[in-house]
Amino acid sequence: MALKKIPLDEAQKARLLAELHRDHAARQAGYRERALKLFPHLCARCGRELIGKRLKELTVHHKDHNHENNPPDGSNWELLCVYCHDHEHEKMFLGQYTDGARSDGTPPPATFQPFAGLDALLKPKDGKSPAGK
Repeated sequence: MALKKIPLDEAQKARLLAELHRDHAARQAGYRERALKLFPHLCARCGRELIGKRLKELTVHHKDHNHENNPPDGSNWELLCVYCHDHEHEKMFLGQYTDGARSDGTPPPATFQPFAGLDALLKPKDGKSPAGK
């Protein structure tokens, strides 16, 4: 069912326009708009450049994870693409589970050896060289 468009009178148009201007000014004063003016439109992690329609994929990450800390110079912000931003918060979430991590935050050394025993598999059983050479 199609909706009928009701024309607005001049008072309604003026009120709507004033509301749009007020909302736009509030967004411009927000930290995202300030960060977009301060920094190049690049992801600080992967270096991906986001321009045009893709600019909406660029997010502001608070380095200290405090969304109330918004200094005017932007020293607590970095622009991250949505993928790197999600990864950054995932790292923070997983950081509470140490799983043997060292005190300096580095992960434990890898213990899996994917090629262990490969040399035994490549040695021929009959004493001849591999692949019949």
